[in-house]
Amino acid sequence: MNIQHLHTSSRFSEITIHQGTVYLAGQLATDLSGDIIQQSKETFAAIDQFLKDAGSDKSQILSTTIYLKHIDRDYAAFNAVWDEWVKDIKAPPRACVEAKMYKPEVLVEISIIAAQNNS
Repeated sequence: MNIQHLHTSSRFSEITIHQGTVYLAGQLATDLSGDIIQQSKETFAAIDQFLKDAGSDKSQILSTTIYLKHIDRDYAAFNAVWDEWVKDIKAPPRACVEAKMYKPEVLVEISIIAAQNNS
């Protein structure tokens, strides 16, 4: 069984790859002082980079789980950023739920499963 871990710390790996499937840890913004739009854009930038590091890209996403702190308040604004991010690809499957975050400043966290390119 060949399992590859990338961007690993003592607590977790940002990326795990197994048999051509890429699993990203929940991604979030590094600057947590911003609103949902800023945090979403930063989160998508992190996802793009980690997918690239894993030999994939957003067109290869198999599943997306989105966690919003305030779904009533932020769902429409998040969707505007999402729609822009996926405008050049076939939009991948997704689930979007409201969740209590590990820090009060975190407004969005996104978990991704994707295929590697040419897999």
